[in-house]
Amino acid sequence: MFRRTQTTADDSPVSVNDPKPAGKGRPTPKRRDAEGRRRQPVNAPQNRKEAYRQLRERQAHDRAKAREGMLRGDERYFPARDRGPARGFAREWVDSRRVISQYFLPFSLVILLLTWIPFPEPIRGYVYVAVITFGWPLMMVGVLFTSIWVSVRVKKLAAEKFPGENVKGVGFYAAMRALQMRKLRFPPPTVLPGGRPVPPKKK
Repeated sequence: MFRRTQTTADDSPVSVNDPKPAGKGRPTPKRRDAEGRRRQPVNAPQNRKEAYRQLRERQAHDRAKAREGMLRGDERYFPARDRGPARGFAREWVDSRRVISQYFLPFSLVILLLTWIPFPEPIRGYVYVAVITFGWPLMMVGVLFTSIWVSVRVKKLAAEKFPGENVKGVGFYAAMRALQMRKLRFPPPTVLPGGRPVPPKKK
């Protein structure tokens, strides 16, 4: 009869320089520990005063960012009343022209100063007659007719240029902008009188 040969395990030592690593050499981190390391630290307010301070800082930062965007002409930061191609066209149309109504505020200041200056008699009476009887009524008539003309003209041109846009209120928007001094207009003008673009400010 044939005897069954028994196989013995190889007792040869394992080489230290085995190219296959026995393991990662460190325990596998838990999922919650790994997610915790990926999260950014949050500076939660410790009390109500600290929360108000952080809120004010965020609001101030947002306002500064919005103002910078408006000064650059970025329409994303414009108020709703200034958005849209029709409103942009109205601003450029008004800013590229000099109209009588834009001098309303300076003229009003001049009239006010003339009434305050203590002119000697009879010059004071002549000044009052010139200002009250002629100057102020002529300015008001000029502002009224200019505002009507700007409103009708801009609304008509905007409707022709943007047939698919809602031009409701565009005429009034242009007339109100024409009443303001150029330096006080906001968003600031992007074109000079005559239609040339405003040169960039030197830093």
